Amino acid sequence: QVQLVESGGGLVQAGGSLRLSCAASGRTFNSYATGWFRQAPGKEREFVAAINWNGGSTVYADSVKGRFTISRDNAKNTVYLQMNSLKPEDTAVYYCASSTRYRRTVVSYINSEVYDYWGQGTQVTVSA
Repeated sequence: QVQLVESGGGLVQAGGSLRLSCAASGRTFNSYATGWFRQAPGKEREFVAAINWNGGSTVYADSVKGRFTISRDNAKNTVYLQMNSLKPEDTAVYYCASSTRYRRTVVSYINSEVYDYWGQGTQVTVSA
């Protein structure tokens, strides 16, 4: 069993930065791919970024590529999402998720259905 807790959300002006953290319990977390998703009011949940178990491979949504960076520190059981050059359209609740399922390429983790564990989410609000 893995429990995920997100933190680091808040209110920031456009152009600003935030770093989200996803802290995990469970000794096998280090073996799992982890992703970030977001959901804005009235919209469906969408993929943001994912990272494989050892941090060697990452994938990003086109909308955040070049602005967001996903990373992990397995010694701390934590995955991060560094968000720079934030835009009002980045406003959403951000969720981290962990997948116990092995996939050959990190691109496979774009699909939310491969994830087994989800956090409660953290609100990110970007003002114009």
